Order: sequence, then structure tokens, then C-alpha cells
Amino acid sequence: MKKRKLLSMLMVATMMVATFAGCGGSREGNTEPATTDTPAATEETTTEAPAAEYPGFEDGATIGVSLPWLGTQNWKEAEEMFTEQLKDAGYNPIVQAADQKVTQQQQQIESMIENGAKVIVVGPVDGSQLGSVLEQAKAAGVYVIGYDRLIENTTGVDGVVQFGSVKTGELQAEALLAGLQEKKGDKPYNIELFGGGPADPNAPNFFTGAMSKLQPLIDEGTLVVVSGQTDFTQCATPDWDNAKAQQRMDALLAGNYADKEIDGVLCPNDGIARACITACENAGQEIPVVSGLDAENESVEWVWAGKQYSTVAKPTEALVAETIEIIDSLKNGNGMPATQVNVNNGQIDVLVYELPPVVVTKENAKEVFANDPSRLKLLQ
Repeated sequence: MKKRKLLSMLMVATMMVATFAGCGGSREGNTEPATTDTPAATEETTTEAPAAEYPGFEDGATIGVSLPWLGTQNWKEAEEMFTEQLKDAGYNPIVQAADQKVTQQQQQIESMIENGAKVIVVGPVDGSQLGSVLEQAKAAGVYVIGYDRLIENTTGVDGVVQFGSVKTGELQAEALLAGLQEKKGDKPYNIELFGGGPADPNAPNFFTGAMSKLQPLIDEGTLVVVSGQTDFTQCATPDWDNAKAQQRMDALLAGNYADKEIDGVLCPNDGIARACITACENAGQEIPVVSGLDAENESVEWVWAGKQYSTVAKPTEALVAETIEIIDSLKNGNGMPATQVNVNNGQIDVLVYELPPVVVTKENAKEVFANDPSRLKLLQ
């Protein structure tokens, strides 16, 4: 418990996380929307609900955690941290991963309901495909907290803990532009654009945020997307698959850059960033300025070495700590904590507990990871 609280306090101090307090929102969610950085949000203040509406639950209660997969470092960290920290907080955790299979995740959630879970934390494989099973959870009196991704088109979700997804895309674009100016000299700059997995509701938001910064410069000719592929559907990477991203980058280079230099690539996460850099090296291109996301260990090393220009840190420990604080509030009969952010998921306005991401370059890496000994050790 002390470790979790300390991590949460450190992230508040270093990343200026907005605090929240008090009780707010009913089991069906807050009915008065407020501001968020996602396009679906509207503005207002949160409401308060009497604590008597929330019965709480016993010490040692079962808490389910269903993650989409363990294929990237952040999800592996989440599995380990939820298992350890829920135990430390006195809960009985069931932590599973769905290997990117919607049916498997639905079955895992059904099993958690049958095993008496009081809260189920869900990082969805596909945020739009869990409505039926989450309605079952709601009918059984189970609270559902979305983790890292919005859960869409269902009333069976009470809140979502995530980093600002549109803001993340804006930071990626801003870092790309700073890197181009720093590393590539005079404009115009030849760039290509990559998006994340279409089933992940964060992916189009990342792209939307980035394009809000890039599109005006594309329109004026400062940035040139040589392939002409600027729509999310053209740029998306199915399943966040690094191999598919590298195949697309190989094709873009072969078809458009035989007699041109590529200056930069917008990449939605670190795995895709490394895949694009590798494709450029294989094609004999000078390494372009490349963005990323998740501060994976390998990419942190590449940023420090100057091979990958930037990543965006979304510390897993902060996200897990925030989630467990919400679970504690539910256990103590205080309901979902108040928040000034919610977003419509197609059925209801969902409470969103939104943490701020931070861009990482070689220049600020030691500062960003000052309280992260494992990543700080990589900066040698």
C-alpha cells in the first residue's frame, strides 16, 4: 500500500495530475457531461450523489482485471502491477489477458462475474464489442472500470481511467515538428503518417490530435506526405502489429522514395516506431525523425542514443494506482469519485479519470524518469 501511494504521489508531483475528491456519479454514470480532450465530450460540472446509494463490499473481495494482451511492455507491466498491488491492498485479484481475441475476453469477464467479482477492470480488445457481457455484469451488481481505453456503446461501464488520448496525439505531432526543425534543416519536409489499431478507440483519437497540428502545415506545403495517404483508414495498423507496420513502411519507401529522402514519420507507439526506423535503415535511408508512445525500454534506449527522436510516457504505475484508488472508494461505500471529465460512449456519459501524458526526448529523459529507477538505469 505504501509503495502504491508513494507512486501515485510522485506522479502527481512530477506530472501535475489533476486531483479529484468526493463522491459523484451514480451506478449508471454521471448525467451531466464535462470537458475532456476527446471530440465526443461536452462541458459542465460533475454532480454529487449520496454515499448511501453505495453499499460497499467486504475486505478480501475478488477484483477481476481483463487485459487485451501482453504483447507490449505497458500491458505486461499492468498485469504484474495489478496482481501485486491488488494483493497488497487486501483484495483477491483475478488478472487475465485475452490475446487480442474478443470472444476470449468476453468469456474471461463472464467467468469473473461467476466468481463473484465486485469490480472488473477492463482494457478492451475492441471497445465496441463488450456490451452484452458488461450488461450482465451490471445486472449482477458488478462495477466496471475501463482501463486505458474507452468502452463504447454500453451502459455497463462506470468509469474509465486513461491518459488523454487526443493530447497524446498532439504531443506526438509537436515532437515530430520540433525534431524536423532540429535535425532536418530547411523545410519542406517529406513525411509519412502511421496510425494504431482501428479496434482501439484511442487510436483514432491519437491520430486526430496529431493531425490537428500537422494538417495546417500539410495544407501550406511545409510538410509533404509523399504517398498522399493522410486518412486514418489508410494509415491505421491492424492489431497494432509491428510486422504489418514495417511491411507498409517498406512499400511506402519502395513506391515513393526511390529518389527522395524521408525526413519524418508520425508513429503512434514505440513498436511501430522501431519497425519504421528499421525499414528506413534497410532501404538505405538516413534515419528520419520518428515519434512514439509508451516509453518502452528499447525505445527509451533508442531515444537516449538519438536513434528514435521521441516517445510519450504514460506511466503504468500511475494508471494502476489511480484505478485501485477508485476500487478503494467503491469498497468503502463512497461510489465513483467525482471527476470533471466525462465522455459519451454512444449510450451514456462515462466518467473519465484522465492523466496527462508527457513527451520524452533525449533532452528531458533524465528529468521525466527521475522517479523511475528501471528506466533511469537505461540512460547510460
